[in-house]
Amino acid sequence: MPQVDDLLRTLKEVGGSDLHLAAGLEPRIRAKGLLGPVEGWEPLTNDQLLELLQPIAGERHWDDYTRTHDMDFAYGLEGVARFRANYFMQQNGAGAVFRIIPEDIVTLEELKLPEAVGRLANVQQGLVVITGPTGSGKSTTLAAIIDRVNREQNKHIVTIEDPVEFVHQNQKSVMSHREVGEHTQGFAPALRAAVRQDADVVLVGEMRDMETISMAITAAEMGMLVFGTLHTNGAAKTINRIIDAFPSSEQAQVRISLSESLAAVVSQLLLPKADGKGRVAVNEILLRTSGLPNLIREGNTQMISSVIQSGKGEGMQGMDDALMELVQQDVITAREAYMKAIDKARFESLVPED
Repeated sequence: MPQVDDLLRTLKEVGGSDLHLAAGLEPRIRAKGLLGPVEGWEPLTNDQLLELLQPIAGERHWDDYTRTHDMDFAYGLEGVARFRANYFMQQNGAGAVFRIIPEDIVTLEELKLPEAVGRLANVQQGLVVITGPTGSGKSTTLAAIIDRVNREQNKHIVTIEDPVEFVHQNQKSVMSHREVGEHTQGFAPALRAAVRQDADVVLVGEMRDMETISMAITAAEMGMLVFGTLHTNGAAKTINRIIDAFPSSEQAQVRISLSESLAAVVSQLLLPKADGKGRVAVNEILLRTSGLPNLIREGNTQMISSVIQSGKGEGMQGMDDALMELVQQDVITAREAYMKAIDKARFESLVPED
């Protein structure tokens, strides 16, 4: 059994999210947002680390790693979990990070996400963008939405990821999991192919370049429900980021296409709970309204916050409002909310003085 399996089991047992390995350091685990050393392990030499990493990578992935010094893949440990692995090179030699992907998909009900997020599973067509920094739980939220579609609707769902993370079993829907590099050459070609695969719902693991973003918008315009992720904060910044991915000569047309296809933007943060028992997701939610397309076409994204405020009855919410609600419920500390808030003055008086 590869020795790295012992570390991955420990990661699961202590409730951690990530295992960090680097030549010259002892293994470290991120739990509840904080990194700490794994008991009983000494710093690893570069040779020791390579011996840990090679057995689970497989020949093709290991060849990629030795050639490019960067590599992503998924690794499953039966009865424990699946892990998203990233191998890289750093100043002292090899490095790797393993992110745990729970074997059981957490449902929307268990995540206690706002009902407006759950209703996105019932959208018939359009582009839904889930945004947030790395480690904010975007993949978990998306998996929960896809799980609801899979359980409740007769659809063909195509997921395009690098690597495949959550594996959904066929229920009412037919699931097609496609891994970039393994089953397709890239996100954009796979999106283009999904049009010919009678797909109803497409999940794009990451809208990382102009071609992929363009194909996602096109697929949404053609009648599919497309879910994608971006590493942005807030609905307005997300819309601007999508448009800014294109040359200035194309942006006017992109604004028109996006205005017609955008169904929702959900921004997510993952914050430690005040009682120290785990973390909680906080969401900003923008849904399609009759006035939204006009704002996008005119580039008037500074008015997005007004759209969110006026749409509270439909389930929309601003990030600061969501943070304030959690502070008032004693779920998170005022200091934590202050650190993440856009309007910090709103939270300043709530933060206790040191």
